[in-house]
Amino acid sequence: MLDDVDRRLLRHFQADPTLTTAELAELCRISTSVCWRRIEKMQEAGIIQDQEAIIDWAALGYAVEVSLRVTLDKTQPRAFDEFMGVAREVPEVIEIQTFLGRVDVRLSVLAKDMAHYQQLYRDRILTLPHIADIEALMHIARVKSDEVLPL
Repeated sequence: MLDDVDRRLLRHFQADPTLTTAELAELCRISTSVCWRRIEKMQEAGIIQDQEAIIDWAALGYAVEVSLRVTLDKTQPRAFDEFMGVAREVPEVIEIQTFLGRVDVRLSVLAKDMAHYQQLYRDRILTLPHIADIEALMHIARVKSDEVLPL
């Protein structure tokens, strides 16, 4: 169970994951050793999983983002596993989510431009196994992108 100090650590860590243990300790008004032990404990418990770099794909020339909602042919016993295995191999697919309901899978796909997307769609996406239905949603704007939780 998290106490107030743990929540304070997580709040500051979420706001700036580049802070050193000493800086976090100072912000949370605890010793560096206590801070380090608490962070280690939260990592071991799986509360803090990783730190990652956020890349601006548009700055690297990827101007098209599409969300594909895929319904799989559920009459095939291995449809889900086979689809996932092949979809993971497409480098332009940057995220795969699964759902319960009419839509089984959502793929986030990046492309440099519409011609690149069209080629990718024809050559890599439509050849994925066991697709019963697919719907493309063209990304227009990112209104909110945040994984920070209120702690």
